[in-house]
Amino acid sequence: MKLDGAVALVTGAGTRVGRAIAIALAGRGMRVAVHYHGSAAGGAETVRLIESAGPAAHAFHANLTDPGSASPLIDAVASHFGQLDLLVNSAASMLRTPFGAITAAEWDAIFALNLRAPFFLSQAAADALAARDGAIVNISDHMGFEATAGYLPHGVSKAAVVDLTRHLAATMAPRVRVNAVIPGGVLMPDGVSDAFVAAFADATPLKRLGTPDDVASAVIYLAEAPYVTGEALRVDGGRHLRA
Repeated sequence: MKLDGAVALVTGAGTRVGRAIAIALAGRGMRVAVHYHGSAAGGAETVRLIESAGPAAHAFHANLTDPGSASPLIDAVASHFGQLDLLVNSAASMLRTPFGAITAAEWDAIFALNLRAPFFLSQAAADALAARDGAIVNISDHMGFEATAGYLPHGVSKAAVVDLTRHLAATMAPRVRVNAVIPGGVLMPDGVSDAFVAAFADATPLKRLGTPDDVASAVIYLAEAPYVTGEALRVDGGRHLRA
């Protein structure tokens, strides 16, 4: 995929890793559809940061926990920009859910955003992406493969994102490539202590945390790699080597 002039939809682009991905793609000349839900201000700020560097951007609101939101969002993006070349499924929740107190509502809400939304967005975007020989990049999480106390539904949902990626890659080939990124410690959950962060970094083979830009670089690689599909690229400082 030639990124310059192409169009990307990045979900959850109003904050954190999603924002970094959107800005990095814009830095390669892409026009960016900035999806947000909870923070209109965050979406507007991402658009401002992108447009200050030159490329076009536009914010789109959608509650992705509603499966009926997928098609209208894709249609709105394609209508505004005239095409869609790349879908980055970054929106996710990281709700702390201590075992023994997890409710069915919490479980369903986490899976609705982390797993169901990427599927229905991918399905809705299939025709638009196929018309452009486009690509999808799903954002997973090392917690899907490194059990972390207090985040069981999150971890299970993010492990399933990798399996979803494989199935979508097989189903959508040859016109659409589908890959995933598995970030490690690039942003810590809210409320963790400095001691936890230091111990986490020390237990990582590269002895440091990563950054959202590390994830964005992996997304760019997968967007551009013409002969890669069905892969999950770990960006975790080597934490998977400990397994």
